[in-house]
Amino acid sequence: MNTPPHERPRIVLHDPTLRDGHHAVGHQLDADQLRDYAIAANAAAIPVVEVGHGNGLGASSLQIGRSKLDDATMLTTVREALTSSRMGVFMAPGWGTSVDLEAAVHRGADVVRIAAHCTEADVTERHLGVVRDLGAEAQGVLLMSHMTGPGELAEQCALMVKFGAQAVGIMDSAGHYLPSDVTARVHAIADAVDVPVIFHGHNNLGLALANSLAAVDAGASVIDATARGFGAGAGNTQLEVLVAVLERRGAETGIGLRAVLAAADVAADRLMKAPPSIDSIAVASGLAGVFSGFRRPVLQTARAEGIDPIDLFLALGERQVVAGQEDLIGDVARQLKAATR
Repeated sequence: MNTPPHERPRIVLHDPTLRDGHHAVGHQLDADQLRDYAIAANAAAIPVVEVGHGNGLGASSLQIGRSKLDDATMLTTVREALTSSRMGVFMAPGWGTSVDLEAAVHRGADVVRIAAHCTEADVTERHLGVVRDLGAEAQGVLLMSHMTGPGELAEQCALMVKFGAQAVGIMDSAGHYLPSDVTARVHAIADAVDVPVIFHGHNNLGLALANSLAAVDAGASVIDATARGFGAGAGNTQLEVLVAVLERRGAETGIGLRAVLAAADVAADRLMKAPPSIDSIAVASGLAGVFSGFRRPVLQTARAEGIDPIDLFLALGERQVVAGQEDLIGDVARQLKAATR
């Protein structure tokens, strides 16, 4: 007997194709590309469509890459295309400010994620409060979450709830997790908070889908996924596959399968030269636990210095380099080069 829809577990899928996908194209999506995908995502009834520079509001810079469009243009373009889906944005304190948050909500952002390094949730207090005051849904996410254990992540998430977060969770920023890692962390977080738990996976080791399902089984109810896996490095959990698998498992997402498959085709045709793949560099990044968004600068630096990019990724992993420390890539590369002379 089929389970009635109202009795199925409800999973909210959050789609950062137009934000995380920006990493894969040097943050160079144009207005027509944003609009075309947003229209398709809206037609598929995707609950939240996230947009912006790959590193979030206010992040466009020489250090990590200038986006083709400014935040205002990106948000306005996507907002006009979303008639039923909510619009999401992402901000990491230090790149974005309260002024950026106010501008984003003014331009129609419904869901605002404030991000912090996995042990530094205290930096989200002010900005989560700003988001709540502005009337948007405030969410808190912890980056590079493999760099600490379940107990610490649970404590940090509970802190963000105290600051006003209405959903909290973790990002596998380097695609480093095994399903058992996800299970332990999400269980701990779900036991510590009384708000929805978020999981955001990357596919460096080919486990993004398995990790997302492990997160659901452990208590997460907000799962991130992108069309064709479009995202940093080896990409993200693949949205249309996740929708199909959740449907097979009897979960309710509210997303039309045929429509999300059509949206994925739009993404493949309009946003990317080729879907993300798990190559040697992606595997090295995942094993080393290095942010997937470092792929481009690592390859460029390794080429310029004449060193093996896999060696550079492993060395960056040993130094526990995180997003925002892109300037260290060159320093570490030159150290490696000097050591081989």
